[in-house]
Amino acid sequence: MIEILRKKIMALLEIKPWPVFAIRSLMAMMALLLSTSAGLAAGGRAQIPLEQVKLPAGFNIDLYASNIPNARSMALSPDGTLFIGTRKAGKVYAVLDRNGDFRADAVVTLAKGLNMPNGVAFKNGALYVAEVSRVLRYDNIEQQLDSPPEPVIVNNRFPADKHHGWKYIAIGPDGMLYVPVGAPCNICKKEDPRYATIMRLQLDGSGLEIFTRGVRNTVGFDWHPLTKEFWFTNNGRDWMGDELPPDTLNHASQKNLHFGFPYCHAGDIPDPRYGNQRDCDEFSRPALKLGPHVAPLGMKFYTGSMFPSAYRHQIFIAEHGSWNRSVPIGYRITLAVFGKNQPPRYETFAEGWLQKGKAWGRPVDIIEMQDGSLLVSDDRAGVIYRISYSK
Repeated sequence: MIEILRKKIMALLEIKPWPVFAIRSLMAMMALLLSTSAGLAAGGRAQIPLEQVKLPAGFNIDLYASNIPNARSMALSPDGTLFIGTRKAGKVYAVLDRNGDFRADAVVTLAKGLNMPNGVAFKNGALYVAEVSRVLRYDNIEQQLDSPPEPVIVNNRFPADKHHGWKYIAIGPDGMLYVPVGAPCNICKKEDPRYATIMRLQLDGSGLEIFTRGVRNTVGFDWHPLTKEFWFTNNGRDWMGDELPPDTLNHASQKNLHFGFPYCHAGDIPDPRYGNQRDCDEFSRPALKLGPHVAPLGMKFYTGSMFPSAYRHQIFIAEHGSWNRSVPIGYRITLAVFGKNQPPRYETFAEGWLQKGKAWGRPVDIIEMQDGSLLVSDDRAGVIYRISYSK
């Protein structure tokens, strides 16, 4: 579109002397070119086909923020500043909605040149950022958005492997910072006990310990709002075919549970290489089997009051989508629904980012706003969506 307009403008410029029609046409096309360029720069609605996203009746999806390349994990301050980490871009952003209209007014780059700063968390005025091998802290950050301070190194004792090295982080009800260390491979067995675990530490960097083991790669977790118990998504191994193993939603009710990697997948599938070394019955089973290779990332228990009451305390899961499956699946938001004395069921909540086998967007993380709406990051489209409900 832009290139066509440019060629037409250049052709008009070659007409000398300029007749009135040429001047009027030139002005009109210049205005269209400027508006089109601005829309593309902002990731405008013309570029993001939101009408393709299907939601249950009463729900709506809108753009909250645009032009955020590789937007990944999110953290929200009590004052409404949205912090966003990235994986490939090496940047950390702050998104501001100054007038409260649920559309971002500014996107500020807080840091760049970092090593996969995927994970972000916020507590007591400080922004925590997880790189591959260390966790940083930016103190008093909201008062210094235009000139961020040099970060404090909270802890730099994590492995430096980039394979599954990007991290999702969050602060638990116990006040500790939870930091996963993914397996540095598709399937392998390492002597270093930190690999394939979820670790935790005090906010000052002390007390680093392993919380749970046998977790190949989690990029999302949350705590039940009532029991305060830990739940997390896990990405299963590759190259066992299109249908195996399923990715999983897991429940760690206590410390030191083991979820099977590398010996057993999804609770009952022995690994072709390591499965003869341990029995699947030795390990904790998943709470819910998800689709095979759907790549579940961010997950959140819903605690708000905007959505119908049936959604309260259910888990929303962002499925990033398969990358090596012959028929792609995922690229959607799903729901783990819990009933009284019943196992959870698994259903689709929002879909449409995958069209005819091609994905124009990839959901990454989910966070709840103070009004009860949900924000969803998309690292392919480089935007943040807002999902709301109205009767």
